[in-house]
Amino acid sequence: MLAALQPRWQRWLARRIPAASSVTLNQRRIFIVPSATGGAFALVLLLMLLAAINYQNSLAYGLTFLLMSLFIIAILHTYRNLAGLTLRAVGANPVFVGEQGRFRLRLESGGREHQAIALGWSKADLQVLDVPAAGVSDAELNLPAQARGWLRPGRLRVESRFPLGILLAWSWVDLDQAVLVYPRPLAADLPLLTAGADDSEEQGSRALGQGSDDFQGLRSYQPGDSKKRLHWKAYSRGQGLLVKDFAALAGRDICLNFDAMSGDVETRLSHLCHWVLQLSAAQQAFALHLPDQQLPLASGAAQREACLRALALFGSSP
Repeated sequence: MLAALQPRWQRWLARRIPAASSVTLNQRRIFIVPSATGGAFALVLLLMLLAAINYQNSLAYGLTFLLMSLFIIAILHTYRNLAGLTLRAVGANPVFVGEQGRFRLRLESGGREHQAIALGWSKADLQVLDVPAAGVSDAELNLPAQARGWLRPGRLRVESRFPLGILLAWSWVDLDQAVLVYPRPLAADLPLLTAGADDSEEQGSRALGQGSDDFQGLRSYQPGDSKKRLHWKAYSRGQGLLVKDFAALAGRDICLNFDAMSGDVETRLSHLCHWVLQLSAAQQAFALHLPDQQLPLASGAAQREACLRALALFGSSP
């Protein structure tokens, strides 16, 4: 029954709280219901009222109506703690499969202070923070990246039980956030194809193995680097994670070709991702050939990002 109503509920939410990079909470976007504590509180009030009616006790009537008025006033204060709060998507950096996608948010106060604001995608994992009067608070929410492509977290739950905890004011906002997830880098031998050469002549002409070339120094560890190349002595001396760098590809234009790699689609993309990182770290020019896209020979950060993006979105709809 609930599963059948879920699509209607999502369509209604989309009309009432449409997706936007910045959302200000108001009466149309805030829902309020008694919490579990509030439900128990209301039940006790009902029992007290029945006892007052049965015994015709004026003090019991007075206490019951006093607590009932407190419940009604709490509705206003719980609502006001969310009303006027602005949630803004700050951005998210790309990650690799297996890492945590980090979504940055900014909460802005329109004037008054907002206390004990809880937000997250799961009720079991909410982050609680305060927003000062006429100020801002930054939050970072994590979500595991389990597949390459765009990671879209969906609607964000924002709630408050302040000040008494007997009422729950909440909203579901869609900040239209997404983080790009690159394939997981996996080390592998590289069948080389010289950029500009004919595929039939050069494809697979040379396989580059780990540790088979001239040592040229140490560099910082990059995701996907082989653990065999880690320089443990430097790490033990407190110099951080360093890997041994080899000058195998110097002086040669390289083409990373999807068809030249072995394995299934995801394995090939992971191997190509590894070599994009390796060649970029070595400042080596390279090209990337995918069945649906070809990136020309280039080097630098722009080439690295363009290639990683192409690998992440390979096979997805434009």
